[in-house]
Amino acid sequence: MTDLSAVIDPLTDRTGYDPAFLGPQVPVPGLATPDPTVLLRYLHYSVLFRPDRRFAAVTALAMDGAKLVQIDRESDRWLFDPRLPVAQQAGNAIYKDNDLDRGHLVRRTSAVWGDTPEEAQQANDDTFYWTNAAPQAGQFNKGRELWLGLEDFVQKHADTFDRKLAVFAGPVLDPRDPPYRDIRVPLRFWKIVAYLQAGTLAATGYLLDQTPLVDDLDAALDDAAAAGEPPPLGAFRTFQVPIADVAGLSGVVLDQLIAVDRMPAPPAEEVPAPGSAAGGWVQLRSLSDVVL
Repeated sequence: MTDLSAVIDPLTDRTGYDPAFLGPQVPVPGLATPDPTVLLRYLHYSVLFRPDRRFAAVTALAMDGAKLVQIDRESDRWLFDPRLPVAQQAGNAIYKDNDLDRGHLVRRTSAVWGDTPEEAQQANDDTFYWTNAAPQAGQFNKGRELWLGLEDFVQKHADTFDRKLAVFAGPVLDPRDPPYRDIRVPLRFWKIVAYLQAGTLAATGYLLDQTPLVDDLDAALDDAAAAGEPPPLGAFRTFQVPIADVAGLSGVVLDQLIAVDRMPAPPAEEVPAPGSAAGGWVQLRSLSDVVL
């Protein structure tokens, strides 16, 4: 009989995201709800995982722009995290024979840095755990939309200016997300970038919306569920949004980052319906629209 403990790296030596990475303490955000979570540490990043949804609620990455290394992406070899039961992780069965892609929540190339080639390679490999994946439409994950351009922009900024960034991200785990193959497919994703500006903590927030733009969304989702098909996903819309709105949508406690948001929320009486480009939500149509 094979000794699995000798084959599977138990990840016990991973220290995860460092709350003191930027200088001031910026811990992994928690949830405002009583949903059960598990904190999982990898190299350079941590995941606050929700076993009930089989996805991460929050990811936290320390990105050191001065130490970024380019490692070519070879064949994807996604692994279950041995610290969690397999049944609590959304694995390859979710993505088989459909148009859903395995979207990295912590971007692979942003995590690949280190003082040695071995450290960078390990950081690369650590991004390929199912706990760091969430279903995204194929056209989005292949880079045709602005979200990947935004990720490129953030990483290039760190690389060009040898800058340290703390990047928090996750899916909006809405209980109304459409069901598919024993999961619920997230329709929105969020990202927050924290950094020091003139020695002071600052942050900016972004939201990706892949909700279908159809006249009767509920009917479209019901039809897909009845047919056993993945939910329809729409054209991607990327917004820069107040971090307070990210907190409200995601249920993640972001008070520390809300206080240093470079795009503060407007007065309540000025806020329109969520998703509007007015009232503090800026739809990003080009990278020149990004405030960082």
